[in-house]
Amino acid sequence: MLSIIGLLTIVAIVALLISNKITPIVALVLVPIVAAFVAGFSFAEIGVFFNDGISDVMSVVIMFIFAILFFGIMQDVGLFDPLINKMIEVSKGNVIAVAVGTVLIAAVAQLDGSGASTFLITIPALLPLYKRLKMNPYLLLLLVGTSASIMNMLPWAGPLGRTAAVLGMEVTELWRPLIKVQIIGLVLLVGLAVLLAIREKRLIAKRGDFNEKLFEDAAAPVDGAQDAASMKAAALRRPKLLWLNTLLALAVIGVLVWGIVPAGFTFMIGVSVALPLNYPNMKDQMERIKDHAPNALLMAAIILAAGSFLGILNGTLMLDSIATDLVTILPAFVIPYLHLIIGFFGVPFDLLLSTDAYYFALFPIVEQVAATAGVASLSTAYAMIIGNIIGTFVSPFSPALWLALGLAGLEMGRHIRYSLLIMWGFSIVLLVISIFMGVI
Repeated sequence: MLSIIGLLTIVAIVALLISNKITPIVALVLVPIVAAFVAGFSFAEIGVFFNDGISDVMSVVIMFIFAILFFGIMQDVGLFDPLINKMIEVSKGNVIAVAVGTVLIAAVAQLDGSGASTFLITIPALLPLYKRLKMNPYLLLLLVGTSASIMNMLPWAGPLGRTAAVLGMEVTELWRPLIKVQIIGLVLLVGLAVLLAIREKRLIAKRGDFNEKLFEDAAAPVDGAQDAASMKAAALRRPKLLWLNTLLALAVIGVLVWGIVPAGFTFMIGVSVALPLNYPNMKDQMERIKDHAPNALLMAAIILAAGSFLGILNGTLMLDSIATDLVTILPAFVIPYLHLIIGFFGVPFDLLLSTDAYYFALFPIVEQVAATAGVASLSTAYAMIIGNIIGTFVSPFSPALWLALGLAGLEMGRHIRYSLLIMWGFSIVLLVISIFMGVI
């Protein structure tokens, strides 16, 4: 009975998340409570399960809030502007250089862990180059999306935070083995960008409108007065403090990788230093916090709701019951490889499940079932992360992707047709390499 209730709970949550009728917070909080009542648990017992679940994710919540604030401030002060502008300057006028530059620019822009800000930075800057070189704008979206997905393995990005919340572990511990996967992934993506650019160059030549001369100020926006948002962004820049901000960002990332103090505390210190350093006026400091607080609080609220969901499903033993019963149903030879099978189909899952549904509903079941065959929880986590994360920005459930499509004037269906197989193939290659490296 617990297995049936648990499965119905997960199916209901997945269906609600897919429907986009309600927020993940509502689905993750209310459905498990109802399920627990149906299973015969009292409100007092549910309260205990809630406390256990929340305590498991609290460190992740703190890290998310202050990481988003820190990198938001670094974007405000223009920390990444010189590097991005230099890449645009070097790459303009050459199809292959533009493609490679796109990968690198997107990787830098994604350092704040926000797909929306990455698309806001890269697409307006690079789309004029693609148009003037007659390059396919869907190639731009493919390269930016794949590069951002690789960088999305950072601990302050969504997938690792969700996984760490499920496993009840420190997110930086989960991230460290993935650093080498990210490096290899970026190197492979640069190679893929070169191959796709060569193909694109041939297509342009075939159409007869290829022109590889350097374009003066190719990435400059069209003539016209700056709008209010641009003027506000310019006022927040701190070019004279570039090197101090660079040292601060490197110090924060260095301490994070070192692991000497908790990630949340590291980012808390970083925010506390960055605010007075760049904005001595208290009013300006509060404005920066208010500007980035919505993103930080939204992710924190989702993680807390997930903690409640997982606390109830674990406390009621629904997940254990589902795993036990699935073991008796699945063929014995499949169970030790279940995490690899799910990882292999990770990108197509992005077309069926939202990120929340994948990590909060599917992952706990796969982890429990695979554990019965002696598969380590971390191995299951890495297989499902690496197998799925490359498809983040080919999914119609990604709000940031809809923003990107709007910025570039492109269509979701054509983007999926252009990018899905390439992203899936890239994901499988990265999954296989991770297996040979011993990460999985």
